[in-house]
Amino acid sequence: MISEYNYSSKLLNNAVEEFSKLPGIGHKTALRLVLHLLKKTEEEVNIFGETIIELRKNIKKCKICKNVSDNDICEICSDASRDKTVVCLVENINDVIAVERTGQYNGLYHVLGGLISPVDGTGPDSLEIDSLVERIKKFEVKEVIFALNSNTEGETTNFYTYKKIEKFDIKITTLAKGVSIGSELQYVDELTLGKSITDRINFLK
Repeated sequence: MISEYNYSSKLLNNAVEEFSKLPGIGHKTALRLVLHLLKKTEEEVNIFGETIIELRKNIKKCKICKNVSDNDICEICSDASRDKTVVCLVENINDVIAVERTGQYNGLYHVLGGLISPVDGTGPDSLEIDSLVERIKKFEVKEVIFALNSNTEGETTNFYTYKKIEKFDIKITTLAKGVSIGSELQYVDELTLGKSITDRINFLK
């Protein structure tokens, strides 16, 4: 693909093209990042590149919660101080980080890896819903908290998941309505999110 931006170096152009493929990064920002790297020593750039390669090569998915992890079981799931009977259902790692920042939650997580969205071609089979069902069967789960984004896709995923797990003798709750409709969890302020977790309500009450 030929770029509309022509630089004096093909190597520079190629690097800018790759950076501009990242979400939220346009060509001007990509150029600024590449030029910044050019000011670094070769050793510093090598460390940067090797870190990204090692991340992609060695990152794992936790066998329990499906969050990213350095090991087969992530640090949260292996933490003996966490309440293993409560599972917070989230879309992705950004939401895990958002909830953790509140300091108001001490249970575990289950990362779906997306939301049901027919428009985007994402169905239930593409998500970690069946693994949640198996987890409830296998472990002593007493409560599942629905903490998905408050939009059409999130609500659809909530309801589908509810129908899959309602047969189990567990409590199914959702965030209190402090989180406004249409909000993405990762962008909700910590105080509001923390209170919505603490004041969670029964799902379909």
